[in-house]
Amino acid sequence: MRSIKSGEKGFFIEEGGRQLAEITYTPVDENTLSIDHTYVSEELRGQGIAKQLVEKVIDKARGENKKIIPICSYAQTLLKDNKNYEDVLKPGSL
Repeated sequence: MRSIKSGEKGFFIEEGGRQLAEITYTPVDENTLSIDHTYVSEELRGQGIAKQLVEKVIDKARGENKKIIPICSYAQTLLKDNKNYEDVLKPGSL
């Protein structure tokens, strides 16, 4: 399993100087993060990496008692369809 690293405004997987996967978020206000981009390279697709990246942001939001507005389509689908994430989804954001 590849290691997910924390960046300034997101999480990523890097190997040999190449970024193979990433998720970025933007602070909307002091209580809210917006997930605006998720990318997984062709070689890592189908391994659940995108979900792991979204879960990293969810863990961050929970740890900081923040809500999430999912802008990117993958995060929207994941958060909308999973009751386990209702606590971090900003009401009215979908």
